[in-house]
This record gives sequence, structure tokens and C-alpha cells, in this order.
Amino acid sequence: MNEFWVVISAVLPVFAIAGLGGLLRKLDWLTEEADKSLLRVTINLLVPCFIFERLVGNTAVQQLGNVTLAPLVGFGTVALGIGIGWLARKFTGVTDDRALRTFAFSVGIYNYGYVPLPLAQSLFGHETVGVLIVHNVGVEIAFWTLGMLILGDKTGEPLWKKIFNPPVAAILVSLAVNFAGVESSVPKFVTTTTRMLGECAIPLGLVLTGAIMADFLHEFHSASGWRMMALACALRMLLVPALFLALAYFLPCSVELKRVIVLQSAMPAAVFNIIMARHYGGDAPTALRVVIATSAVSLVTIPLCIRLGMKLVGL
Repeated sequence: MNEFWVVISAVLPVFAIAGLGGLLRKLDWLTEEADKSLLRVTINLLVPCFIFERLVGNTAVQQLGNVTLAPLVGFGTVALGIGIGWLARKFTGVTDDRALRTFAFSVGIYNYGYVPLPLAQSLFGHETVGVLIVHNVGVEIAFWTLGMLILGDKTGEPLWKKIFNPPVAAILVSLAVNFAGVESSVPKFVTTTTRMLGECAIPLGLVLTGAIMADFLHEFHSASGWRMMALACALRMLLVPALFLALAYFLPCSVELKRVIVLQSAMPAAVFNIIMARHYGGDAPTALRVVIATSAVSLVTIPLCIRLGMKLVGL
């Protein structure tokens, strides 16, 4: 029971900060006009600093097995989720093709950043955070390839621009520093600066996540999509976690990667799915229903799933 409350204590601050973001939006202290610039600062500056500080000198990501296998797991788990969502889409009771595609996309793309990163830090520490960051490279590739294929993206934006973003560049630079063996040569002021900036990344990202969810709540009509939401919860929060935990149990990999798989098994659909559905030809209300339903259920299932996974895998 004590270990269960440790997990609960790690989960609650994440949702509390996101909730504060929604409150700030309602109070008009954080305006929609500010979102674009704050998101740009977060993604292009704060997150790369967070990545650099967590990866450089991290012994777990100096192991070739973690660096090669973790992205494959990230790509494979997203592909698994999208595939399950695609096979189950006919049971949603919806006939619109755009909505069905968005359902499969939203079930498959889980929250791989702002929720699991602080949980990894508080529950497991520096090494697991590093492996999680490398794992997310595979998630990003699956997001911009399989995800856009499912949504039917017709924007014509070059794929390399989507995948090769500042966070991915920060990962590559950090790994290069590690494998070149020059991490000790990085000036102290650089590591101090990146640490200070990186510490802002997750809290600001969570605040923006809560604010963005608050923006779309007016499109949420539960009565018209209860069947879809129930199916999304059954898939994203029950079936997919079971398969993730089976992977963590049987896959011959490092303890850090097993921890990452356990954490990601508990994650709801990513909030960013709503924005991506709107921008890349999907159906935003469908993405919203999947995100709202799985996020609400995850308040209960995240600590249960993580605790079960840790016990099952022997963590």
C-alpha cells in the first residue's frame, strides 16, 4: 500500500499542474494569443535544454542496446496502438471516414512526453528519463509517418522537417557527446544554463496542455459519443496496457527500458492529438472525445497500471 501511494504522489502533481493551466485559461490569465509563442519557446528552447541536461553523461544512454532498442520499442508501440484502433474502429458506431481515421490515430498516439517524463524522474530517476527521451524518437517517427498516413495528411509539408525538430536534434547532439566521450569537457556554465532552462520545460508544457484542453471543451458532447469513448477507454487503458506489460515482461532489455514500457503502458491519448487532428485533416471532436475519456479514466488507472507493471516485471 505504501508503494501504491508513492505512485499516487507522483501522479497527482502532473494532473494538478495541467488543471491549473485550464484554470488560468478560464481566468483569462493565459490567453490563446500567448499559446503560439509559449509553445515555440517550450519546444524549441526549453525541451532541448531539458534533453541535453538529462542525456549528457547519462550512463543508461551510453549503452548501445538502449540507444538502438528504445526507439524501436517507441515506434512499435505506437504502430500497435494505431493498428488496434484501426481494427476496432467499426465498433464505434460512427460511419464518417474522417472520424474513424481520427479514432485509430488517437488510440495509438499516447502521451509520451509531459506526463511520463516527470513520473519517470520522480519514480525512477535520471537514467530512466534518459532512456525515455531516446525511446520518444521512435514515437516521433511513428507519429509523423504512420499517424499522418492514418489521418490522411494533405498539407504537403516535407517529412524531414516534421521529424528533424529541435528536440530530436538535441537528442542526436547529446548522444554524439556521450559516445565521443567528451561529456566531461562541456563547460560548467553550459550545463548550469541548460539545467535551469530545462527545469521550466515540463511545468510550462503541462500548464499549456491544460489550457489547450480547456479551449476545446465546448466541442465535447458526451451524449453523442459515449460508445466511442467507452471503446477508446477499453482499448487505450485496458487492452493496450496489457500488451505493453507483456512486452516489458518478455523483452530482453535493460531495467531502464522496462520501466519506460511500464510507464507508457499507463498513458492516455495525447492531448496534442486534438490539435493535430484539426491541422492535418482529422476530426477534432473525435480526438477530443478520445483524449477527454482516456484522460479522465487515467486518473484512476495510471497508479494502478504502474504499480501492477512494476510488480509484474520485478521493478
